[in-house]
Amino acid sequence: MDQVPGSPKEPQDARDDDGLPGCHRHPDRPTGIRCTRCDRPICPECMVSASVGFQCPECVRGGGGTGHAPQAAAPRTIAGGTIAADPRLITKILLGLNAAVFVAVLATGGDLSPLVNRLDLLGLAADPSRYQLIGVAEGEWYRLLTAMFLHQQIAHFAFNMLSLWWLGPPLEAALGRLRFIALYLLAGLGGSALSYLLAAPGQPSLGASGAIFGLLGATAVLLRRLNYDMKPVLILLGINLAFTFLWPNIAWQAHVGGLVVGAVVAFGMVHAPRDRRTLVHAATCAVVFLAITAVVWVRTLQLVG
Repeated sequence: MDQVPGSPKEPQDARDDDGLPGCHRHPDRPTGIRCTRCDRPICPECMVSASVGFQCPECVRGGGGTGHAPQAAAPRTIAGGTIAADPRLITKILLGLNAAVFVAVLATGGDLSPLVNRLDLLGLAADPSRYQLIGVAEGEWYRLLTAMFLHQQIAHFAFNMLSLWWLGPPLEAALGRLRFIALYLLAGLGGSALSYLLAAPGQPSLGASGAIFGLLGATAVLLRRLNYDMKPVLILLGINLAFTFLWPNIAWQAHVGGLVVGAVVAFGMVHAPRDRRTLVHAATCAVVFLAITAVVWVRTLQLVG
């Protein structure tokens, strides 16, 4: 049997004396507006503006009002990332990884820990204990990454982690989680690559400083993009660069490499055209990674050729 307007089975279409149906969520409120997606009557309280007409709350929750998933209409960061409930999650994970490796080093002998010799950045050297050559040039590519999470001295570890906690959350909130972790890893690898290229082959280095300088460079780029006062970050950058070149036993190559890569990646992320963000971000990261790979390849040919 056909359903007719006003039937008890469909009270949302009940009509008033003027012949207007009642809102499907508030049947006692007559309305002449219908949802452009489901065609159900909606009152002014239930109307949600759409690109064309109005939609009911159920359709908005179910499809974003545009035919895309609801996440497509979610607020975005300046770099196009999704706004997360916890903008410090990746920063906390990075802190945890660094802390875990540091505790492992302390637990296995501190400065004499075998983990240091296995995980630090080393171009090419002889290992008397194993009677063989070791280092990145000998195929131990992982050292470029593991050195970023390796610390020996408490002061070095504490300074880097405090810097990460200070610089990380604002960048993570501005870029989004995926872009932030890409920035951090690429900056760290950029610092490792420049150290590998310019430092003496047998000179070991370690620490998260390359990645931290990358965050510092990215912060400067972000503040410039937002037209914020850059004096504080420029002063901080100047102080850190002064320490880099004036303090003994500091791998300045990692600091400079991380700083340059961090600034380049951040520039590509915050200045990408809105309609081509994903493409520009992916291309920026890919080009930087290929440049890092090329530097490592050239240096390896120099050492083993």
